[in-house]
Amino acid sequence: MDRYSKLRDILQERRFFKLVCGAGNEDQEEVRRLSLIFTLAGSTMLDLSANTDVVDAAAAGIKKAYEIAPLLDKKIEVKPYLNVSIGLKGDPHVRKVKIDQARCDKCGRCIDSCKQGVISDDFTTREYRCIGCGHCEVACLQGAIGYVHRRADIEKILPLCIQRGVETMELHAATDDDEAFLSDWKTLTNLIPDNFISLCIDRSLLSNKHLIERARLAYQLAGERLIIQADGIPMSGSEKDDYNNTLQAVACADIIQKSGIPAMILLSGGTNSKTGLLSRECAVGAHGVAVGTFARMLVKEYLKKEEFDTDIAIINEAVLKAEALIKSNIEAIRG
Repeated sequence: MDRYSKLRDILQERRFFKLVCGAGNEDQEEVRRLSLIFTLAGSTMLDLSANTDVVDAAAAGIKKAYEIAPLLDKKIEVKPYLNVSIGLKGDPHVRKVKIDQARCDKCGRCIDSCKQGVISDDFTTREYRCIGCGHCEVACLQGAIGYVHRRADIEKILPLCIQRGVETMELHAATDDDEAFLSDWKTLTNLIPDNFISLCIDRSLLSNKHLIERARLAYQLAGERLIIQADGIPMSGSEKDDYNNTLQAVACADIIQKSGIPAMILLSGGTNSKTGLLSRECAVGAHGVAVGTFARMLVKEYLKKEEFDTDIAIINEAVLKAEALIKSNIEAIRG
């Protein structure tokens, strides 16, 4: 069976799980370790920054997972699909934090709020770790947090990513710029003519009507290859594992489902282990779940260990946690 047909079956059977490493996350070592853990845990797809070094890091993690799978008595049922994400200008997924040192009073609230460890004790930033979530901006009382938008040269970088093994792509379109959306969406449909492509949309700037119109246009160009990633509140995930945090993800997916657009629907934005359960209780027929911040936080303590690559017990503990997250969601959405 070809890779497109296999992915289609997984989606139709509602057993799809995507680990979101972060569209802006260019920490290669973190991505490699996350890819290793979630490959062993059974993730269907790894969502990555459109950066060839990051793609290579994910591929290295997958390769290592296959090497150690027998040691953990694991069978990897599906080699994870590598997906890269790009964003329209203005979409938070492609911005990087910038601190105005003249305004900053060194209070440390931004450091405490950052889940990615972007801001150092001297209030400089590790840009390669920033995913543009905006938690630091909310925490800052001095108005010292701003952003620089880092949009990839997609015509140049995306073909290189495909050469590195990328099979699917995603466009984050959380802006009201319809012309830019259409241009980038056409680029993705041309680059990936024989596999799924994903459109990540939310209601931060789009009305429900505009959201549906954009999804319909995406379907006209991609047809049955379309995945709609219904982003409740983009990058709103946290350590909180409750129904409220994932409520908007299910609500956004409900809007897409009721539109009647025959696309595959993923739940994202504040997703956690309760996402699938809430979706089932609300009769929202999602085809899969994409989890970012919560999934990364779940295994964070293991990612930091120096002996990660040499201590199989550490990897096993991390895999068990990741497996539980995947299992809880897939079992729920399958009913």
